[in-house]
Amino acid sequence: MSQSPGHQKWPTHEIREERVPQRVKVEVRGDVVADSSDVIRVDEDRHPARYYFPRADVRMDALVRSNTTTECPFKGVAHYFDLKIGEKTFADAVWTYEEPYDEHRQLKDRVAFYDERIPELRIGADS
Repeated sequence: MSQSPGHQKWPTHEIREERVPQRVKVEVRGDVVADSSDVIRVDEDRHPARYYFPRADVRMDALVRSNTTTECPFKGVAHYFDLKIGEKTFADAVWTYEEPYDEHRQLKDRVAFYDERIPELRIGADS
């Protein structure tokens, strides 16, 4: 792990990480694909809120690693998964940071869902 070049270059760019106090579920087409009381909400400038789940609380059997990676100058290299629910596959719909930069080390090995790539996605917190 190392310091983020993004935070060095753009020190005013804000990324806020906070634990969600409620249990959070992710459902796709009626199937629960994640259910956890250990979720981190990430609010980043100019991006929608994202929820990061520990792998132990995600149906990893529904995820198939793709060859896609992207580079975030703030968080590090993201590795992607396709989400397969029944006969439907949502390409590159889930990602993880396996070696995040130091500032975001609590996201390590957690997975997040790309809402825009899964039209049937529902993320909800228990009240």
